[in-house]
Amino acid sequence: MSAVAARMRTAPVLPMLGRQAYAEFLKLLRVPAFSVTSIVLPSMFFAFIGLGNAKEPLFKGSDVLFGQYFLASMALYGVANVMVLGFGISLANERGQKQDLLMKSTPLPAAVYFFAKALSALAIALMSIVVLSLFAAAAGGVHLGASQWLTLGARAMLCSIPFIGLGFALGYLAGPNSAPAVTNLIYLPTAFASGLFFPLQLLPQFLRDIAPYLPLYRAAHLVWNSVGVSYDDISADWLYMAGYTVAFFLLALWAYRRDQGKKFN
Repeated sequence: MSAVAARMRTAPVLPMLGRQAYAEFLKLLRVPAFSVTSIVLPSMFFAFIGLGNAKEPLFKGSDVLFGQYFLASMALYGVANVMVLGFGISLANERGQKQDLLMKSTPLPAAVYFFAKALSALAIALMSIVVLSLFAAAAGGVHLGASQWLTLGARAMLCSIPFIGLGFALGYLAGPNSAPAVTNLIYLPTAFASGLFFPLQLLPQFLRDIAPYLPLYRAAHLVWNSVGVSYDDISADWLYMAGYTVAFFLLALWAYRRDQGKKFN
């Protein structure tokens, strides 16, 4: 068979990716423990923590309200939560059930499989932002300009990208039994230490010293800035996020190859 004929028999990548992403999306939706929790949890935190103080200024003399700050915080928390916990735990479970070996036996390219997983998780993350925004506006009276809403959503989604890599890495480094504990042990403390639940000024000094080196802190700067929190320069935050993206995806690639080497070598 000639190389031309072989290429003609190869399935187009984009339709393949679209169908696989849709299948992965349905798989996530059909697990309410993941999908409902991921979509609703940020709104629940807003109701418990942000709703009572939504109309109060973030600090004395601040033009930014606590509700706006906490909306941005929970938008970021929601999308990163989907990537870290969703990817980490679901991948570890799939490995435990040998689903990865089943997918390995199919003609589906590994890159398409992983990219489809990322797209399906991004869809769930977007749904969490929409539900949170509607709840914050309706119940908390949080008002933003149209450009602020769009900027907040776009930055939150962009900031989720490095956490896709972190989720993949944890999914291949942790086992199905340890994944929930490991991912929560890493994600929840860093979320608190980054100021997502309470302003950094209210946290102990040692956490304030650690925060600038945490990826969620840098991402938080970008989403807080979208709702009006002023910073001298956010270009450093973008550079940090780019660096974290490279580092986490390299870690994910190493973890994937390590796992494959154990199984097939």
